[in-house]
Amino acid sequence: MKVVNAVFPEPPQIAEFFGAPEDGPFVMVNLLKFHDKAQYPDGSDSDLSGKEAYARYGEAVRKLVEGLGGRIRYSGTVTGLLLGEIEEPWDAVALAEYPSLAAFQAMAMSPEMHAIEHHRKAGLAGQLNIRTRPGPGF
Repeated sequence: MKVVNAVFPEPPQIAEFFGAPEDGPFVMVNLLKFHDKAQYPDGSDSDLSGKEAYARYGEAVRKLVEGLGGRIRYSGTVTGLLLGEIEEPWDAVALAEYPSLAAFQAMAMSPEMHAIEHHRKAGLAGQLNIRTRPGPGF
């Protein structure tokens, strides 16, 4: 299995993701890898870690998610690997629940998201976003 962290999706990934049929609420699994130091293009806040820069984004995006009827279900630091093998572990995991694909797309394309994504870019070395659909009983 090939695993490639990225900060932004490629256009074909975007088209495929948002072209999927609407099937209701979902949880996005975010596997996050941070820069050691924040990387703002203007060199500002060079004393921040990537994790701290991303936390600025995380707090603002939590409000956006909640504003569209979703919620952050979990956020935590990766502390170990029990099963499998990866070259380098992710630094953190976050689970965000969205009411629909349309709501997620509206948030992703919003001016509010655009206004905070510089913190995400400054903090992240890369990530995986995995869309999941709830199983029976959830």
